[in-house]
Amino acid sequence: MDVNTFYAVFSATCFTLVGLWWGVTLRDTSWVGDPVRRRAIGGVYLAFLLPALMGLFAQVGGVEQPAIWRVSFIVIAAAGCLATVRLLTSDREPALTAIRVGSIAVYVLVALMGGFPGAADLVGLRPIQAEALLLVLLVALGHALVWHHLVHDTATSSA
Repeated sequence: MDVNTFYAVFSATCFTLVGLWWGVTLRDTSWVGDPVRRRAIGGVYLAFLLPALMGLFAQVGGVEQPAIWRVSFIVIAAAGCLATVRLLTSDREPALTAIRVGSIAVYVLVALMGGFPGAADLVGLRPIQAEALLLVLLVALGHALVWHHLVHDTATSSA
């Protein structure tokens, strides 16, 4: 796996998803008028922005200077954990709670892998590759959030 190519494409894709999400939120501006919804749509924004930032730091550090991406992954994953835990307090739906708990678990694994890169040996990967797989999971969970909000808000609007 060429990690530089992966992270370049990954970051660009995540930043594109951030832009697309902005477009979605602009179609229904009532979302930003409600504080609970505003936090929820901000959570989706972070679900794509934080992995994008980690991808950029992975490109800067790469395999030559792993301390750069390792420290940034720990810091960004901690921020993602804290933001997601805050969002859990306003969740009223089990499906949304499950997605957020899954995200917290992945953020914890990202931070642990950054702090203990030798753990990647357990799955036969380089640490930066194991992190790549975890970031893919974060983006998949971000997509699940998007799907949930679009389906839920469409159903609520129709009722």
